[in-house]
Amino acid sequence: MLTQGINQLVNDGFIARKSGGVVKTILMGEDSTMTNQTRINVVDSIMGSGKTSWAIQRMNEAPDFEKFIYITPYLEQVKRINNQTEKQFVEPNNNNADGSKMRSLKELIVNGKNIVSTHSLFQTADDELLGLLKGAGYTLILDEVMDLIDKANVTQRDITDLLALEHIEVVEKKVRWVCDDYEVNARYSDVMKLAQGGNLFYHRGRFLIWAFPPRVFNAFDDVFVMTYLFDAQIQRYYFDLYGFGYEYYSVKHNGERYELVEYNKQAEQREKLYELINVYEGKKNEIGERENALSSTFLRGMSDETVVEVQRKIYGYFRNDVKAKSKDIIWTTLKDAKTDLSGKGYVFSFLQCNARATNEYQDRWALAYVFNRYMHPIEKAFFEDNGVKVNQDLLAVSELLQWIYRSRIRNGEPIELYLPSSRMRRLLKEWANYEI
Repeated sequence: MLTQGINQLVNDGFIARKSGGVVKTILMGEDSTMTNQTRINVVDSIMGSGKTSWAIQRMNEAPDFEKFIYITPYLEQVKRINNQTEKQFVEPNNNNADGSKMRSLKELIVNGKNIVSTHSLFQTADDELLGLLKGAGYTLILDEVMDLIDKANVTQRDITDLLALEHIEVVEKKVRWVCDDYEVNARYSDVMKLAQGGNLFYHRGRFLIWAFPPRVFNAFDDVFVMTYLFDAQIQRYYFDLYGFGYEYYSVKHNGERYELVEYNKQAEQREKLYELINVYEGKKNEIGERENALSSTFLRGMSDETVVEVQRKIYGYFRNDVKAKSKDIIWTTLKDAKTDLSGKGYVFSFLQCNARATNEYQDRWALAYVFNRYMHPIEKAFFEDNGVKVNQDLLAVSELLQWIYRSRIRNGEPIELYLPSSRMRRLLKEWANYEI
């Protein structure tokens, strides 16, 4: 009854801005490990609403004693932060004895510098970095979510051998490294380091799953995560898994400055964005009629005949339906299917389906999104097995919208979109109607 009551409150919107971690606290009782955790500020605001501009304003107006680490997935954004902030930001480099950007990052923290870097560097955080961050007075700003879980690069046979030889042990799903043999440690050094960090999980008797150490977030005085549709993101599931609390905000420009306001998806004006998208409706959509058509499994298993058919429809759409030239086009599909589906006139116009935060294609108006996005089964099972519910539909439409927004629609101009997956078209319409 208690679970049902809480779920109803969430569905009715009374605790919509509270994290899954808060709900888990109610259900599981007070957990002392959760009381000291940093609270996460989620700036969940639609593309183009000014999230980065707000962050730059926030950093420019901060007192001198407040220091920042700004993490972004794109070098383009690194340059923007360097160019548009009044504070001096430094980017880690490999000009040191170790030739290591991580060593550079640590030295910058020791010297109290404001830092801007990419996600890839921050994901290699270790205990030494954690020790330097604690009490150093840093605010973390994450521009877009990070990849916080991953399948460890080890075979099922290796896992079986490591268990049988008692080089590892599994305690409540967590993997502990208990081997002191030098040769074994050298051979499996990657697995050993992950296990020693306390964030390696044995999943369903088949996989080792790494999770980013949550204590890194606790080392910051304040954390801001800037994205859109955070409820769909793997980082949200990660925060729920580890019991972090978070609050949702949106960005609003009042004519003079940017400010954080209470999150309200009804204020996003989704219908205006949708009106700029002319979604193709016609026979070329036949390849995507089935609910799971054009999924990863479908695209990896295509016969030669199906490859030719899909390629022909993409080519026909660009050439005949919208009469686009190569310079007008961006298209995407599963990375593994890119080579097979590339065709004359659009082969060099590919943009990966999870693209975010780039304006390199803001003059493009003819789009083809030939993919039906589902969460990776291992990721989905990992979270659900640990009591965290995922929303695959919201994830799919979130990535679709981010990809679409790389085009000229970001400038308020209309676009043409070939979206052959019936599921993806349905989800886009549901998003526009505030149904998801």
